[in-house]
Amino acid sequence: MDQQPRRKKIVLGLKKGILYLFLVGFQTVFAQERAESFFKPSDSLNRKKQKGVFVAEAALTAGTLIGLNQLWYADYPKSDFHFINDNTDWLQMDKSGHVFSSYHLGRLGAQMLQWSGASKKKQLVYGAGLGFVFLTAVEVLDGYSAAWGASYGDIIANASGTALYISQELIWNEQRITPKFSFHTTQYANYRPEVLGSSFTEQILKDYNGQTYWLSVNLHSFAKCSKIPKWLNVALGYGAEGMLTGNSDNNAFSTTNAQRFRQFYLSIDVDLTKIKTRSHFLKTVFSVLNTVKIPAPTIEFVRFNDIKYHFIYF
Repeated sequence: MDQQPRRKKIVLGLKKGILYLFLVGFQTVFAQERAESFFKPSDSLNRKKQKGVFVAEAALTAGTLIGLNQLWYADYPKSDFHFINDNTDWLQMDKSGHVFSSYHLGRLGAQMLQWSGASKKKQLVYGAGLGFVFLTAVEVLDGYSAAWGASYGDIIANASGTALYISQELIWNEQRITPKFSFHTTQYANYRPEVLGSSFTEQILKDYNGQTYWLSVNLHSFAKCSKIPKWLNVALGYGAEGMLTGNSDNNAFSTTNAQRFRQFYLSIDVDLTKIKTRSHFLKTVFSVLNTVKIPAPTIEFVRFNDIKYHFIYF
């Protein structure tokens, strides 16, 4: 019963877990080095570093895709390449996740090339597209699987995340708007732990009810002559609750008759990359942590007609 939505939820969680490992793994390698000079971006092109970046990206991308294919897709029947329309599933929370992942993978790719001393053009052409290329390759695997299919909505979301990074670099030469993520546990995982997660770690990846995706806007970057602290951000968030399945009736899994609804948030945040430090090691750490929205006082708008106030929301 409800096998396909359940399987799709599991593979979405698996893909998101791989993306987090992919993102954090690259930067953790840098964070483990003791030599401060290692973290300092090259003033001019360092071909050895650039070659290492390209080799590392290619190896990790290929290895991850091969592993995903063998560990997951190989267990299910193949089909001709086809598309599906899943744009109404999970109240678009999965699409928000694709934007977030594509943006930060692209940001990582560009920053790694910057570290090697590559030109701005190469950073944007060969680095910032990393997220879109990787996630689109995953869509191809979905497209050849009889159980799923490639999603137009996912591809558009992937392109949107990449475009958000590249457009800001072209317009402002800096990132003024950063996608971020936060999570809290919910009651819904208790009803379907096999889909929404049976442990805290699984729920972070699988339970869309507890996920919130943010656009964190740096205020000083839009008013550089002001006295606004350079690290202060305003964050606009999106979430949804009441979801036990992708888009079907919840009553098959719960007697609570939970209703799906969207949530919108307004909060304050911190741009950790704006904190002054001479340590390139700390800059790397701040860059990793800046993917997560800090807990802070938050106003929640439920269906735009109900307002809740949270002293601390995460």
